[in-house]
Amino acid sequence: MRENYLTIPSTGTNELIISKSRFIAHCSRAESEDEALDFILKIKKEHSSATHNCSAYLIGEHDQIQKANDDGEPSGTAGVPMLEVLKKQGLKDIVVVVTRYFGGIKLGAGGLVRAYGKATTLGIEAAGIVECRLHALIKISVDYTLLGKLEHEIRNSDYLLDRIEYLEGVDFSVNVERESVERFSEWITNLTSGQSTITVEKYHFLEFEK
Repeated sequence: MRENYLTIPSTGTNELIISKSRFIAHCSRAESEDEALDFILKIKKEHSSATHNCSAYLIGEHDQIQKANDDGEPSGTAGVPMLEVLKKQGLKDIVVVVTRYFGGIKLGAGGLVRAYGKATTLGIEAAGIVECRLHALIKISVDYTLLGKLEHEIRNSDYLLDRIEYLEGVDFSVNVERESVERFSEWITNLTSGQSTITVEKYHFLEFEK
């Protein structure tokens, strides 16, 4: 099962001007290669008059899919530096396109590497970074006599109460980080003196701002 990871919440755009050239970074979350390619195509259409639309993406738990494209810039001066920024920041499931409108002054290979790397960093800063942490959604079923006590204890704990359902009994749904599931279950069992049914409904990721 996938471990906790860093990514961006949705999209972000930022730009800088270096020696009259305009560099615009566009970042997006992408959980498949098709999503990444669709985003790249979208930006290329929006900036069809640009000199270059260079791109990089990193997808998968173990970075199984990673691509870099210089889009006409000298080989290795755009896409690869962009990809290296994503790797250095430890990001997953992300695509970046840096659009360049040439300003008439050549930057040289080193200048291009720095410009595309800086633009990528600024784009990520605009989007923000979130940590996706694996949680179990746990359902606790109890009798109404335990409603007040259990609700009070859960709301005053570090666990994340998702919802309460009032049926024949009371069902609490609580998000618990994967490594804390056993400890949480023991805590609930002790609180209810064993008068509860505890079920792991599913595992899913919740996002937290970095």
